[in-house]
Amino acid sequence: LYEKSGIIYIRLLSIDNLMIKGGYKMKKITVLGATGSIGMQTVDVVMNHPEQFKITAMAAGYNVAKVEEILAMIDVEYICMVKKEDALYLQEKYPDLKVVYGESGLIEIATLPEIEIVLNAIVGFAGLVPTIEAIKAKKDIALANKETLVVAGHIITELVKEYGVKLLPVDSEHSAIFQSLNGEEHNKIKKIILTASGGSFRDKQRDELAGVTVKEALNHPNWSMGAKITIDSATLFNKGLEVMEAKWLFDVDYDQIEVLIHPESIIHSMVEFVDTSIIGQLGNPDMRLPIQYALTYPERDYLIGGESLDLAKIASLTFKKPDFERFRALALAYQAGKSGGSMPCVLNGANEQANELFRNGKIEFLEIENLVEKALNKHQLVKNPTLEQLIEIDAWARNFVLKEIGED
Repeated sequence: LYEKSGIIYIRLLSIDNLMIKGGYKMKKITVLGATGSIGMQTVDVVMNHPEQFKITAMAAGYNVAKVEEILAMIDVEYICMVKKEDALYLQEKYPDLKVVYGESGLIEIATLPEIEIVLNAIVGFAGLVPTIEAIKAKKDIALANKETLVVAGHIITELVKEYGVKLLPVDSEHSAIFQSLNGEEHNKIKKIILTASGGSFRDKQRDELAGVTVKEALNHPNWSMGAKITIDSATLFNKGLEVMEAKWLFDVDYDQIEVLIHPESIIHSMVEFVDTSIIGQLGNPDMRLPIQYALTYPERDYLIGGESLDLAKIASLTFKKPDFERFRALALAYQAGKSGGSMPCVLNGANEQANELFRNGKIEFLEIENLVEKALNKHQLVKNPTLEQLIEIDAWARNFVLKEIGED
């Protein structure tokens, strides 16, 4: 029995759900980025399937209040915070927990022996190192941190093969492609079609973007996401990062990846095969679906509280090709991806810094693209960067952006 929003749900469990010793199969999870949008929706999924999943450990950034909100809902054994003082506060208040902090703490909870899967929902470059360490500890990865593959796809894909773990996409678009490829041969892929809502300003012309506010940019028409990703959606940098992620996840060339603006966000992405057949995944905009699928794969389960798609009610779906002059961020992402090597790292680092500056009111919206382009033009390509070089290049890109606006 489950109670949610005043509704009582009854779940019937098949014999496959039951263990011989009388309990349930229990998949233990570490959630990195637990207090963000994806993290909180993961908590919702886990709460609705208590016989299947347990969040054993979570990393929570700076949001102590949200951590305490989660602790009131579920039992967690390990918590990692960014700041030592936040960790000490939680340790004193919750003495039965083990509380750690910093990057070493992230690595510790991502590599716990009892953990089966690490759901990485950290935003940005910070998600890279714990992903690498989790793979080396032979943990399956449910990846919502697209920057991991954008920056270090050449490293991550080799590690996944070496350690024999699963890399399961959580982004709705990549989950849609992953689902569309079930039972298909990857060498029969002709094209991947990534759909994009177009973001908060999809109906505005480029000259109308001068002077737009942070509040306007954060008003996404379809999805509830964190601030950084919502701004990236408005610029279309988010879709550019997803293009680069798709290249590594599905082992395709950039010329095989197409983006379509699809304002309704109903078809989450599609695959065209060599025989011209197109297979896609449809559903209402609900991130709990791809989160749950990554956790239950290769099985499916009921999405408690999920709303079935009513195509008759929607009536029509629309698509258009993005204008690369209007959406310069998308053009820059393709350029960086095709250049390869260290260029995606530069694009990502510069964008993370510029995005933050815009959110803090220090630059205009259109300056985000300008600063990223300047960083790309200034950087000297490193063809096959090591992890240590990527960390240095990321720092260089951020510092370059700060110097450009006099913030160094």
